[in-house]
Amino acid sequence: KKKMNIIITGGLGHIGSRLLQDLPKILKINKILIIDNLITQRYFSLFDLKNAKFKFLNLDLSKKESINQILKIKTKYDCVIHLAAMTNAEYSLQNPMQYKNNNFNATKNIVSLCMKKNIPLFHASTTSVYGTQKNIIDENCSKKELKPQSPYAETKLKEEDFLLNLVDKKKLRCNIFRFGTVCGVSKGMRFHTAINKFCYQASLNIPLTIWKTALNQKRPYLDLMDLVNVLSYFIKNKIYQNKIYNVVTANLTVKDITNMILKSKKIKIDYVESKIMNQLSYEVKNTNLSNFDFKFKGNIDKSIKETLKLFANINNN
Repeated sequence: KKKMNIIITGGLGHIGSRLLQDLPKILKINKILIIDNLITQRYFSLFDLKNAKFKFLNLDLSKKESINQILKIKTKYDCVIHLAAMTNAEYSLQNPMQYKNNNFNATKNIVSLCMKKNIPLFHASTTSVYGTQKNIIDENCSKKELKPQSPYAETKLKEEDFLLNLVDKKKLRCNIFRFGTVCGVSKGMRFHTAINKFCYQASLNIPLTIWKTALNQKRPYLDLMDLVNVLSYFIKNKIYQNKIYNVVTANLTVKDITNMILKSKKIKIDYVESKIMNQLSYEVKNTNLSNFDFKFKGNIDKSIKETLKLFANINNN
């Protein structure tokens, strides 16, 4: 069987760095082209890469000239996994234009590459496009039901519309994945999202500060193992149905997560009375994925234990 060539944008981040480790073990891969602007300086994601040939380009995809540089490469690529984006939703509230320009332009430019070279695209979106919902929601909800509550989520929705419009015009083949909040160990992991942030605080014996109002709010979470497996499954089976797929391991409350952490680490919890930034509670179903024989195997509890283990020796007095 012919070995594949793949492009991963934002390849040094939390998700990308795990894909660089795992995809060559799961799929028959010849080359991976890694593109990252190194804004977060995660050089260590490039250490000890094995089981495929790798090429790294330090490029800012929001600039057109970056695409011209990629176009010069002679290799024929089988797909693009587009992860490059600024992803801190909270920070996006203070810097909306920066997010809109950076993320949307990067997507627009990578799409022009895909169209010129006829390469199918896997696009990373987010379940936060749903916003607060009363009932369990899935990909087949109406446009009106989507309530993104940050410039980050709004921009992701704009990107989705942009892609689907090109799909309708038969100019692009793509799959859009609405990923839950990602957790799980990787070289390029960051600690601004709920589970990782709590694990970091617990490791430093910093009390977890939780809004009382948020304790029973549900959110969708995604174990990195499931994310890697979904992408592998789609790439291996050449599935390009031009659809949106939710990818969620479990819908959990803040209380569920703190209970998981407390099993491994005795830590104080400070319940504070405060109006939470975004009264977000929503549950998401993987309806479109259930049409395939794909099995979720991730385990958030296990991911939390592994993350805490990374910090095991940080507080030896």
